[in-house]
Amino acid sequence: MTKSVIAELSAIPEKFLEKAVKTSQGESVGCLYQYLETKKLLDGKTVSYPRVIGERDPNNPEDWRWAFNWKEKINGAWKGKSIGSIPPGAVPMIRTLQQERATRENIIAFIKKAKTKKTLPKLDVCKNFDNTKIKPVLPDDAPIAVVLFAGGGGIEAGMVQAGIRPVIAVEFDPSKPELSRAITKTHHRNFREYGCKVIQLTVQEVAQSGFLGFPRRPDYLHASPVCANFSQAHTAKAGIALETADDLTAAIAIAEAIRQLQPRVFTLENVPRYQNSQSFSIILNALEQEGYTVDYSVVNMADFGLPQARRRLVLVASRGFRIAIPAHRKPIGWYDAIAHLIPTMTDSQLLPKQRQALEKFLAGNAPTPLLIERVGGRTESKYKPGHLPCNTILRSHFTDHKGCNRSKFADIWLPNGAVKSLSIQGAARLQGFPDWYEFPNEAATAGSIIGYSVPSSFAAQLFTHIQKQLSGGFL
Repeated sequence: MTKSVIAELSAIPEKFLEKAVKTSQGESVGCLYQYLETKKLLDGKTVSYPRVIGERDPNNPEDWRWAFNWKEKINGAWKGKSIGSIPPGAVPMIRTLQQERATRENIIAFIKKAKTKKTLPKLDVCKNFDNTKIKPVLPDDAPIAVVLFAGGGGIEAGMVQAGIRPVIAVEFDPSKPELSRAITKTHHRNFREYGCKVIQLTVQEVAQSGFLGFPRRPDYLHASPVCANFSQAHTAKAGIALETADDLTAAIAIAEAIRQLQPRVFTLENVPRYQNSQSFSIILNALEQEGYTVDYSVVNMADFGLPQARRRLVLVASRGFRIAIPAHRKPIGWYDAIAHLIPTMTDSQLLPKQRQALEKFLAGNAPTPLLIERVGGRTESKYKPGHLPCNTILRSHFTDHKGCNRSKFADIWLPNGAVKSLSIQGAARLQGFPDWYEFPNEAATAGSIIGYSVPSSFAAQLFTHIQKQLSGGFL
């Protein structure tokens, strides 16, 4: 039986985390601090809240009560003011606001909003994989995520659909600086309203800085390191998977992020051959040393409702229990996924190799919609009937060897003889992007975002699945 208590609330801070931060104008913006709430039981015993099993972690916001205080000049005299009982989930964002030198008024406004008990509108993310026209509204205490090698935000779009707030995204490719800047601009446009900060540095550079300004113990840390040297296309061309110094230093930086940030859950996505690399071993060793339970496997994302055959290595690591990959869903053909968009696509004409592929198919099959690639395939164009998922979408489909836009990258042949050019919107649908995601006008940039990204619909399923397990009392 739970004992009754007589509350004796002590709002005296036990430990200040930092000195009062100042804005660029020198104005104090106040101090965020942690404290314990003491309560006296009827039997005379004094206990501290929040209750913690084992040792209280000074770096875990959930192990403390939180308050914010500041000074205001009232009638010529300085008076101290404070706000207590701040939700622990709001602490990382408050720290970020302080580090970015936000005004005291903005910080206080955020705290008051975080404390309100008014229910904010949410999407039923478990049932909205196919209804993604409305951009989700996240509560202030939503789980937070840090993303390394973010690209245009395919993984973040899935996180948002699963009710997770991306707060920091690291994205910069020094080998393609202009493209990388264009991609980060698109990322900012799509996720700025969630408070996500895009850092235009390499992951190696932010690791060298000690991940300054990053939230410690975020709910999620995700990494999709550059996969070019491990891809099947590269291996076919070079003969071997050539692991470079950049690949190794990137893996070392990811391992350092795991050690320093100590996420609740770490996830990774890459091409299948990455699992045989020294880079992957470096990351696995870091996870083992830090006490994470790891599960990884190569999955075909077509088995999870993506209308595209896309085999990828997926890793999920957490402390205390194993999180398995979610269950398979019914496969979807590419035609059903984009049929409603086809009438809006521009008319096109098949190239000679595409015509050869069409004639070969019709020689042994009944007419059915075909998605026929315009690039790739040395002897004939690759194609897929409408009832099957399409082939893997690659960045090279959208750009030539100089990185310039391709005006057309795939065509759709219909049984009535019409030919349509696959649009960026259609390709984005095949990659699982939600309808609310805004792409840039440049085909090279939009295509790079699509080709590089983790399919958003798969990410939404994965993180919704993880969220269910985390909230199910397994930790």
